[in-house]
Amino acid sequence: MALYAAYGTNLDAEQMRERCPHSPSRGSGWLVGWRLTFGGEDLGWEGAVATLVEDVGSQVFVMVYDVPTQDEDTLDQWEGADTGLYRKIRLRVQTLQGNELAWLYVLDGYEGGLPSARYLGLMADAAEKAGAPDDYVAELRRRPCATSGPSPGA
Repeated sequence: MALYAAYGTNLDAEQMRERCPHSPSRGSGWLVGWRLTFGGEDLGWEGAVATLVEDVGSQVFVMVYDVPTQDEDTLDQWEGADTGLYRKIRLRVQTLQGNELAWLYVLDGYEGGLPSARYLGLMADAAEKAGAPDDYVAELRRRPCATSGPSPGA
């Protein structure tokens, strides 16, 4: 069984149970030397989507899941890996059990752009549910985001 490290909305174990019912959580960890960022704003969604880039002074909170092949195929579809939007890489995750090798998705595109406020809120909520430290969640909530346009009646 392969290990998957989630850093976006899949930090939420309930969401992962709906998407991948055979993939239990193994607990949380950190990707040391990586930074959470956003890209793909030009791909047609409501804003940029989460990805990771190498950054020696940073770390990203993750939730680690045991993912069998049947759920991996489903997750590839959810994440757009089967369309080339994201690609899979393998990294070492620092967990309480030690360093573990896990795969994760990174955007196959350039860094840049702003996520929507809704998407950023879902990510922060997922991180909070997963037990991320308060300062990590607060930093997610403070990130700049795209405006959704004029309000009704404006």
